[in-house]
Amino acid sequence: MQKKIIVAGIGPGSEDYITPAALKKIRAAKFLVGGRRALNEFSNPNQITCPITADLDAPINFIREKIQLDEVVVMVSGDPGYYSMLDLLRKTFPPDSIEVIPSISAMQLAFAKIALPWHDATLLSFHGRQPSRTALEYSAGKILGLLTDAEFNSATISQLLIDECGWSKNSSVTICARLSYPDEKIFTTTLTEAVKAEPVKHCVLIVR
Repeated sequence: MQKKIIVAGIGPGSEDYITPAALKKIRAAKFLVGGRRALNEFSNPNQITCPITADLDAPINFIREKIQLDEVVVMVSGDPGYYSMLDLLRKTFPPDSIEVIPSISAMQLAFAKIALPWHDATLLSFHGRQPSRTALEYSAGKILGLLTDAEFNSATISQLLIDECGWSKNSSVTICARLSYPDEKIFTTTLTEAVKAEPVKHCVLIVR
């Protein structure tokens, strides 16, 4: 029987948001792949581990070698189906060799924190990419959920929405940072005030 690559979502950060199914697989894994923070938090001395770094060839080669011996569990932040390493794994290995354990994404948690349904929201990412201006354009009743990074942060994205996408400077933006951690910070302001304020990086923005 072919060994599986288990892609386990570890949620937005806190262990409180990891599903029991993912945690069970992570703890039982002989071969474990993940970011350094995740490995420091969840691995044990009996496991053979490989960190995910900017050099993605290293974990891919590790998986290719170890999958011949046993299951390999790959930990990814948030939900595996939402901007994770799952894309690369599907391009490298047969999809039927991959088993995914879903989890809670930072985007999902951000909407939950402000008790706002997200079924009609437009969900986009500035994390290492740029959405099209068409997708970002204002329309009545539109809600944007945006992942950010260091360059495209709460200030630069707010400025872009005002200047290029037709959003009012008084549109509401909720900035959600460090979600699920003890120092979590969530606050709502306007786009124009977000432009003036200290930029918040690697957060979730909800604009409406």
